[in-house]
Amino acid sequence: MAAPLYTTDSGRLFHAGKIIIICVGLPARGKTHISRALERYLHWMGVTTQVFSLGDYRRRVIGGAQDIPEDYFKHGVKSPETHALRKKVKDGCEANILNYFNKQRGQVAIYDANNGTKESRNEVAEKFEAAGVHVIFLGKGLRTRASNGRFMETESSCDNDEIVEANIRSVKISSPDYKGWDPEKAVADYWGRIKTHEAQYEPLTELKWPYIKIINVGEKILINAIQGYLQSRIIFFLMNIHNKYRTIYFARSGQSLIEHSFKADSDLSPAGTEYAEKLKDFVLERRRKVQEERSKAGVVQSKRLVVWTSARRRAYHTAWPFVQMGYRVIEKPTMGEINPGVWDGLSPEMAQKRYPDEWERFLRDPYSHRAPRAESYHDLAVRLEPTIIELERENDDLLIIGHASVIRCLLAYLMGLPAHEVPAVEIARGDLLEVVPASYGVHSQAFHFWSGPGRGTGGDGPEENFYENYAEATKPSIKPADPEEMTETTGQDGPKDTQENSVGGTTITLEG
Repeated sequence: MAAPLYTTDSGRLFHAGKIIIICVGLPARGKTHISRALERYLHWMGVTTQVFSLGDYRRRVIGGAQDIPEDYFKHGVKSPETHALRKKVKDGCEANILNYFNKQRGQVAIYDANNGTKESRNEVAEKFEAAGVHVIFLGKGLRTRASNGRFMETESSCDNDEIVEANIRSVKISSPDYKGWDPEKAVADYWGRIKTHEAQYEPLTELKWPYIKIINVGEKILINAIQGYLQSRIIFFLMNIHNKYRTIYFARSGQSLIEHSFKADSDLSPAGTEYAEKLKDFVLERRRKVQEERSKAGVVQSKRLVVWTSARRRAYHTAWPFVQMGYRVIEKPTMGEINPGVWDGLSPEMAQKRYPDEWERFLRDPYSHRAPRAESYHDLAVRLEPTIIELERENDDLLIIGHASVIRCLLAYLMGLPAHEVPAVEIARGDLLEVVPASYGVHSQAFHFWSGPGRGTGGDGPEENFYENYAEATKPSIKPADPEEMTETTGQDGPKDTQENSVGGTTITLEG
């Protein structure tokens, strides 16, 4: 979303060519989580990026953990059938990557696999070098100096058993491999898989590749021979992420005394004050339920809650009940609502009548078009980049109380929505959105807790600022779910048996 507003014949940006990021490391070290997070960030930059998971490809070919041959992960000699099966899976996945570069005009591929031996690393590096692709690795290596070359090697290692155990319980036992398994049996099985890989793992000691090494999930990062703008942006992002479990909540600010004006920084109305109390009660109750569910699953670690708001009065005062309870509430000026310029306070009909040419251009491209003296959604996305990096760095649970336009951009980033869908995402006042970034997809739910004045779901008169509330005011094809019905949650392991309400392929759940 924040990429330059231009295209190239090749579809590749920043003169960076084709890059493959090849993960290296033992299981449960955060490779998948890092891969998905990096894919999300590069998409946001406008770079065509795709994760290719060897594990996902294996599951499509073979099935879950119960269908894997006993000697599939074991060290040493394997049966001819298992050897042929492993080669089929590996060759098939790598063929998909080459097809992505050559036929789909992809720019960055992220190869999520263990690649734990020198032989396997050299083999895959040489294959993609011959295809004219620059490479990035994730693995366990030494603090050594590499010679200059076309490859960049990344390391994701972790020797802290507590981090590994937490990663297994929060991520791996919920993966498609262990669907329907008893949690304790799944944990024991995965620890066995780790021990098998440890027996054959060879640390990175090859000196001819540039590299990045991420130790203990960001505790220490070593880099060498990084070249070019895009590779530097990759490093910048990797320096600011973690793979710890956390929940991000989104809610709109309460109704203000003057709803229709961007310039009027008015305080909350009586209904807005009541809304703020309802929001506080609902968030705290929801967090209590989530902690109970996680405790039953064997995860006892609790998270603090931090609240972010914009610097506008109605946003900060919506968080006032949390301030009174001693929660940390941070004002972020960069999270101010989108500036509508000359359209401030106008209804869609008034904007169309007064500025017909601007209106037509806006409808053709609501994301990129900038009305006179206004911001476009692209401008807003660029303004929010520091907030997005701080969002990635935050370890605690986070409640963001903000404006519809800002929440749209942040949700689009987390869910990987394309830029043109950003203005059409509906964010109704009175819904709490819960987002959990995970290794196997971004899981999201929405809970309805408020139906009072100023809910703002249908362009219901002068209180609506259509530029801020574009999705609600112009009635696009993406419709909100019935607030009393529960719909589907997201994740790579497929949908649940509930009614679907998807936005750009990513689904939000609504619960009454």
